[in-house]
Amino acid sequence: MTPVAAASPATERSQAFVAAHLDAAIALGRRAGEEAQDPAAIAQTLHDGLPELADAEGLEGVRRVAPAIGEVLGVRATLLSAVTRGLRSATRRDNPGTLLDIADHLQRQAPLELHWLANDLLDRAIVHEPERAWQLLRREARSAADWITVDNLAHVVGRGILAEPYRWAELEQLAYSPSRWERRLVGSTVATIPFVDHAAGRTPEIARRGIALVGDLIGDAEPDVQKSLSWALRNLLYVDPAAVAAFLDREATEAAEHNDGHRAWVVRDTFEKLPSDTVERLRSRLGSVRKHPGAPSTSRAAAAAASFLGLGVDVPPAKRPTIDRSRPA
Repeated sequence: MTPVAAASPATERSQAFVAAHLDAAIALGRRAGEEAQDPAAIAQTLHDGLPELADAEGLEGVRRVAPAIGEVLGVRATLLSAVTRGLRSATRRDNPGTLLDIADHLQRQAPLELHWLANDLLDRAIVHEPERAWQLLRREARSAADWITVDNLAHVVGRGILAEPYRWAELEQLAYSPSRWERRLVGSTVATIPFVDHAAGRTPEIARRGIALVGDLIGDAEPDVQKSLSWALRNLLYVDPAAVAAFLDREATEAAEHNDGHRAWVVRDTFEKLPSDTVERLRSRLGSVRKHPGAPSTSRAAAAAASFLGLGVDVPPAKRPTIDRSRPA
């Protein structure tokens, strides 16, 4: 039997801190939820109570993985989930409109932990009050400036799309956004959908739509976007592995023909989830193609956005945008 490695001192401190504050986190959520008819009061209760659940090591950890993140307290994810459980318990009988009122107030305040708590309220309301929920989602996406907030939001966007499939158009538009965080939301949502609902999120249509969106964005120069695209492809392997493998074959060929390091990076970052024979084939096809600092985006979305703005970006013919009329809006 392989011996279990001892927890590091940092892990032990984290576990001890969470254990000591878990009940207080649940109680904070319940206390806030009891004021559901006064969204401003809920927001204030959470704003005042969350600092008691934060710790310096938690804050250091968040800033280490997301250096440019905005105002955060450093409340650990486990404790924030406990606050959510308490809030859910206290508001379980409240209608979706009330939940959206609360989410609206939380989104308008710092720290970011309040925004992450708001996402669970949106997740509970989006199926029943889709129009207003989407308004709040769009606002949050526009203001997002870090990958943690974006990836947290992706779960809600995915649920909204599964409830109303015409909402795929929301992601299709974001693929052309000048904001790398909105473009990342495209990849993160595609990655998340198969786990929002293991039945509805794993149909052939999900794979078709998801691969098409990754196809629009692959070649993006931003590492935050590239990471979301490879994440999406790895998770789409649960949905349609043959379609993903065929897509990777095409993109590896494209990357090799045009020395496209951005595209090659995304292909390589899927290797951990692929069969060994597929990995060897793709690795051989990519050869020595690597990313180069300062190289421009080569994605279809970037080319289309540039043409709309008249920027005259030089894009190889094989990468120039085409309009696929076979895809429904």
